Amino acid sequence: MIWIVLILGIVILGALLYWQLILAEGAYLGRFVVTLLYDWSARLYDRIKSFDPGYEQWFLGRPLSMALGVLPDPLILDVATGTARLARTLFQQAGFHGRLIGLDYSRKMLQEAVKETRPWAEQLTFIWQDASQLPFEDNTFDAVTCLEALEFMPDPEHVLREMARVLRPGGIMLITNRIGSGARWMPGRTYTPDTFQSKLRDLPLEMIRVQPWQEDYDLLWGRKPGMDGPVGLRRLEEILLCPKCQAHVSHKGQIFICQNGHQILIAEDGVLESARISTTRDL
Repeated sequence: MIWIVLILGIVILGALLYWQLILAEGAYLGRFVVTLLYDWSARLYDRIKSFDPGYEQWFLGRPLSMALGVLPDPLILDVATGTARLARTLFQQAGFHGRLIGLDYSRKMLQEAVKETRPWAEQLTFIWQDASQLPFEDNTFDAVTCLEALEFMPDPEHVLREMARVLRPGGIMLITNRIGSGARWMPGRTYTPDTFQSKLRDLPLEMIRVQPWQEDYDLLWGRKPGMDGPVGLRRLEEILLCPKCQAHVSHKGQIFICQNGHQILIAEDGVLESARISTTRDL
């Protein structure tokens, strides 16, 4: 009897671990676990996902480039950029000359992103930072995107509000919603299509369009009401805020520093290590 109980306990524990670590990718175990899993898989991530370049171009790169085509130098924020899949397909589109900032909390994923985007390095900036408080002023970007990541964040609705906050009036939001069998394993982190569209309208977004994309995801497009002029290319210090005190920063050598002495190091690979803030007192 004891052996039966022990075996049953092992089976239940194994099933629980499989759900939490494989199906939910650590989402219910906290940001640290999610980040650790992505750090561990960073070098194999593209191989695991097996992104199809043609599929990426047809559904992501080409339509986003066309949507931004009327702007001479669009400024884009890609939240949870990972290995920069969006940047890679977008910068291969003929006639696209914008700038993209990729933000992610997995430092190892950003290392891979830097390697994969070297041909477009001058048009890209990568920031090591979580998405709970985006280090930018309101109405900063012509487009804000987030692909296959929202459900793994501690507070998805808060991240949606942050993305809408930094999107300029008239700007485009491109985001995914997890559906299908995969969504059933993530209660409280995923939404039915109708519920998700309702949340986007409450941000508020308008002209929401749902596009079937993959077995586990819908692709949604929306536009922030109003119409500001395009943001265009701006120096990073014009739009970057200190994530610790939200003050503006200035660029000095290999750091960005705010008026309160908080410093953001520019690492050797060019990534802004915003997740690890130091102060002048630390020097």
